[in-house]
Amino acid sequence: MPSVLHQEKVRINIQLPIDIKERLNQASYRQGKKVSSLVRESIEEKLDRLDQKVFSERMKVAYQGLSEESISICEDFKFSDAENLPEVSL
Repeated sequence: MPSVLHQEKVRINIQLPIDIKERLNQASYRQGKKVSSLVRESIEEKLDRLDQKVFSERMKVAYQGLSEESISICEDFKFSDAENLPEVSL
């Protein structure tokens, strides 16, 4: 991944409600960052969370598939566990 300093950048225009724009300006001032930097970081964080959510859902489906396979294998071998044990008379 190229460093942030060398990434090609594009300009986009967005429309925000006035109150969000004011909050954004206040937050950028408090953090000593440009508004564009704060917006970029916020978008990156949100996209990372969305990617993590998709990854987690894929892992959940994969684990569920493995559990079904494991249950099937256990069913196939449920009678073979005692095959080599000596018989015990009661």
